[in-house]
Order: sequence, then structure tokens, then C-alpha cells
Amino acid sequence: MRELDELTDVDDPAWPLLLQELSAGDTPVEVLPGDPESGRACLLQLQVSARSHLGGIVLNCGGLLVDGGWLRIFGSPSGVDATGLPGLAEVNAMPATFDPAWPSGAGLVVAHDVLGGVFTLNGGDPRAAGRPGEPGEILYFAPDALRWEALGAGHSAWLSWILSGGLQEFYGSLRWDGWHAEVSALKGRQGLSFFPPLWSAEGRRELSATSRRAVPMAELLGLSRDTCLQLDGVDPGSLGVV
Repeated sequence: MRELDELTDVDDPAWPLLLQELSAGDTPVEVLPGDPESGRACLLQLQVSARSHLGGIVLNCGGLLVDGGWLRIFGSPSGVDATGLPGLAEVNAMPATFDPAWPSGAGLVVAHDVLGGVFTLNGGDPRAAGRPGEPGEILYFAPDALRWEALGAGHSAWLSWILSGGLQEFYGSLRWDGWHAEVSALKGRQGLSFFPPLWSAEGRRELSATSRRAVPMAELLGLSRDTCLQLDGVDPGSLGVV
């Protein structure tokens, strides 16, 4: 185990460089205020240093709202807000105090999107968890396919890809006229429920004809997990606690 000062007192912290990348990127990002004490506790539990992009975000901000809140990257917000963006510790059910026996399980949920999509940092043994990709690779749980997809990048490369405009291509067929106004009106713990659902043939064929409503993200994630079990008998595992 590394002590907290070993994780925080580093010569080359990622956060200043990440701030430069945020300001120079093609994608709008809102940096939410964080809680230093929560950030340090989360960093200690993760055992990652401030040299990493993950450590920099957790230690220095409450999260990142990307593209008007379409993508929510978790950090360490101040306090517990019933409507605001949850923190990385809450989403991954971390213990209140450091526990060396705490497992991240199949992976660490690092972000949600408004569709109920989940970005996870793969754990140490993806095969045992029934997931694709390599250890430390970012996976995406696709709500239109109800399965995990390996993205071929680690956390830092994934974040750089997002900031350079990668979301536009990634979500191209899943965005509709007026999406920005709908997404901007959502609260931090809400997502959009579609009918017909995105995974159905009707939902995929004509997105503009679907109806949408704001629902708690917990409801959206729970429905995806239940649908996976009903259709394929496969449990996708934790999609995050919100």
C-alpha cells in the first residue's frame, strides 16, 4: 500500500496539463468544483497517483460535464447532492474509510452518458469477469446493443480522444435534432429513456421517431441490466450506483 503523500506529492501531476488540454480541446467541458478531502480519500482507496489523468480528476474536481452534460465523467464532488452529479466513490460503492480488501470487481465505472451508456476501466482479469478487452482498457456498455465493447484505449488516451472531438463520431447515429437542449435540462442523476428502446429494431431504425423522457439514471441502468438477463440470460455486472 502507498501512503497518501506518495500519491499526491508528485513532481509531474497530470492536472495542470489536463487543464490545458481541456481549454484547447474541440469539445465543451464544464469542470465541477471538487472536495479536497473526498478527493484524497478516493485517491488513497484507488491507489493511483496524481500523475495519472484518473488521479488528477479525482483529486482536483467534482467531475467533468462534457458536451453540455451528454457525458458525465466522475470526480469527487463536495458533499452528497440528491440531484447533482455523483462522485466516483459513490458510483463504485467505495468504503467510507480506506479498506485494503475493497475490490473494484470487474472494473471501475468512470463515466455515464445520458443514454445509459457506461464507461468502465477494465479490472485485472476481464476474462474471469466475462468481459472483453485487456486489463486497464476502457470498455463501453452500449445501451443500443446491451453489451460491453472494448474501445482499444486506456483511460488517458480515452480522455484525450473525447476532448479532441471523438464523441461526435462515436454517437453520430444516436443524436437527434435538438438533443443539446434536452440534455442540458437534465439533472446530474438523470438520463433519457427512449420508446421504442434503443436496443430494439424500431429504436435503431428511426431515432427521430422515438419518444424520450427524463428518468433517474438508476432506473435506466437497472432496466438495461434486467433486459440483458431477460433476453440473453447474461448479467453485465455493475453499471454503477447512482
